[in-house]
Amino acid sequence: MRLKITHRTEYRYDAPVQYLLQRLRLLPVSGQTQTVLSWALKVEGAREEVRFTDHYGNDTRLLSVEGDRDFITVEASGEVATRDTSGVCGSHQGFAPLWLFAQETPLTTIGGGIRKLAEAVGTGTDIERLHRLMAMIGERVAYTPGTTNATTPAEAALALKTGVCQDHSHIFAAAARAMGFPSRYVSGYLMMDAVEQAASHAWAEAHVPGLGWVAFDPANGISPDERYVKVATGRDYRDASPVSGIRLGQAEERLAVTVTVEQ
Repeated sequence: MRLKITHRTEYRYDAPVQYLLQRLRLLPVSGQTQTVLSWALKVEGAREEVRFTDHYGNDTRLLSVEGDRDFITVEASGEVATRDTSGVCGSHQGFAPLWLFAQETPLTTIGGGIRKLAEAVGTGTDIERLHRLMAMIGERVAYTPGTTNATTPAEAALALKTGVCQDHSHIFAAAARAMGFPSRYVSGYLMMDAVEQAASHAWAEAHVPGLGWVAFDPANGISPDERYVKVATGRDYRDASPVSGIRLGQAEERLAVTVTVEQ
């Protein structure tokens, strides 16, 4: 499938920004499940300081703002050819060792609730157990925007029984690690019925002996297919977030995000 994607982020401030540094992970790379045909990053109101590939394999850019700027716009757009591999993403690559993805993070701490969830999965083949885990998360944690935020840990979201795709992915990663599988968080795009969306998407991958990385989307109850485009991976949201940064000054920020994904 050939997908056309536009991801526009606009920041406006009620006063000039003294200093701002942003890290962008908005550039997909080609791999087993996708081929990037074209991609462009347009930035207004900031300057690019450096670009590099981080230790998770993410194409990363750093932007800075100094002076009297009161707005920034970042638009990532392009076309990607995708393939349905039943969620199988290939062998582990990159500078980060596989054991790193078996470790807990502040957002994926394995508490009592996560441990009970992992134990409730039961027996079976590796793939059967991971698909059962994905289904259980979808059943137990309702998709409800506004009930959690970017700092909500997996254990808290599981206890609330509500959250968004970020929370589903954190819960899956934490529980999969408790089951003995290295796991990672994925940020990217999903073509849905509505062309225009309010945000990008997130899912998770578990490393399965003999298969490599296999993707699971608990928010939708499926292994990602040709409707998905992977952009960044990491141990949790903080490692793979599309945009993150720091800002100095007292200016109030207004954020507007528009994502379109179409065939």
